Amino acid sequence: MIIALHSLFQVLFVIRVLLRPNREPTSRLAWMVVILLVPVLGMVSYLLLGEIRLGRRRLAQRQAAKERLPGPDEMATQTASIGPVAAFDRQNRYAELFRVGQSISGFAPVGGNTARLMADAEDTIASMVADIDAARDHVHLLVYIWLPDGDGTRVAEALIRAAQRGVTCRAMADDLGSRTMIAHPLWSQMQDAGVRMARALPVGNVLLRALIGRIDLRNHRKIVVIDNAVTYCGSQNCADPAFLPKAKYAPWVDVVMRLTGPVVRQNQLLFAGDWMAEVPEDDLRTLVTAPISSPGAGFVAQVIAQGPTDEPSAAPEMFASLMYAAQRELLVTTPYYVPVGSLQSALRAAAHRGVDVTLILPARNDDFAVAAASRSYYADLIGAGVKLYEYRLGLLHAKSMTIDGEVALIGSANMDCRSFALNFENNILLHDAEVTLALRARQLSYLEGSTRISAEQVAGWSWRRQLWNNALAIVGPLL
Repeated sequence: MIIALHSLFQVLFVIRVLLRPNREPTSRLAWMVVILLVPVLGMVSYLLLGEIRLGRRRLAQRQAAKERLPGPDEMATQTASIGPVAAFDRQNRYAELFRVGQSISGFAPVGGNTARLMADAEDTIASMVADIDAARDHVHLLVYIWLPDGDGTRVAEALIRAAQRGVTCRAMADDLGSRTMIAHPLWSQMQDAGVRMARALPVGNVLLRALIGRIDLRNHRKIVVIDNAVTYCGSQNCADPAFLPKAKYAPWVDVVMRLTGPVVRQNQLLFAGDWMAEVPEDDLRTLVTAPISSPGAGFVAQVIAQGPTDEPSAAPEMFASLMYAAQRELLVTTPYYVPVGSLQSALRAAAHRGVDVTLILPARNDDFAVAAASRSYYADLIGAGVKLYEYRLGLLHAKSMTIDGEVALIGSANMDCRSFALNFENNILLHDAEVTLALRARQLSYLEGSTRISAEQVAGWSWRRQLWNNALAIVGPLL
């Protein structure tokens, strides 16, 4: 009787897996295997982690915030006078990439932007602190991991100084990723100084959260906006490169840009939506709709953001489109590579048609399962002609892509199923040779501390290692 009841529940769970919309076939297959082969625990795992459930209340809050803020069309009208597409030739072969980006989060490409690539993690924090110290109206910060270490404290102290001189400061950190900071006295000190603090996606009661929504849906964005004039975008969290919680993988190697121009307003709208979803009584519409002064000369850029409330195919479509656009060279860095099939095919296709494709991953990864799953794709990539390197001098955490030395993508999104479907992410796509070449030079500098992985090396792995890698790749969609 018990066996028959268990089998019935397994059938019902499999049917639910097959009926869920917007799910990759590989993901369906992985969950079916888990449900059928792991008694009871497989079904419990699916209840906790199998579906992308943000929770009704959170969905309602995000929708309410979205309705109170200007939509992408209103934002496009607001920036029309400074030439979003007027300054960008629609016949340009890269214009189609920005159309893909616009289809994801609605932001039109805007002209008149400038950017400076930060030299390293310390330069990023020093620049942020200087901009916060120079702020006259407001400072907005959203980060996934904020630690009360050296760099994390420097940013917190800068926010305190700004709030004490009358600048409106809003700081939000992911409740799970920044739990150490949230529990630290420094969090309360910022509140006491007048910094408006918020926790993104608060966990609360773990058991209750598991029932009403997935606990592992996180806000992985990294956004800083100051006075509607400056924004930062990249992979760096608010923490020392030594990253003490996982010191044995240190240093964390990140890449960040400081940008000015109309693209700042798009990051501002993104922050406002996340903030008002958690703090509904604080309306930021006035800041987002404030007049934009003409920026003058500058490049075209666009914020591309996605999250659990969007289609899971959004980010892979963007990455794949960039890869297919490459004609001469494609350089990619990412710490976590567990791709969907379309992304793996796009990299292979680029190499097959003669594009010089280089993929740089960390040699030691802080997530053993992702590391093993990533390596299951090595033989396929190398066989297609992709130059594959593993960075040895720390955990290469930079998420970047450059195409033909002309177009660049930088931001928070990794090339794995978590970033594609479970995390709120933000990136900036830009078209400018000077900035792209600076980022390209940074990517090439990683090769000095990297080892090229050969087909012979992969073929020489033991059968046990290959079994481990390939087994974890099967459950890659669940990682």
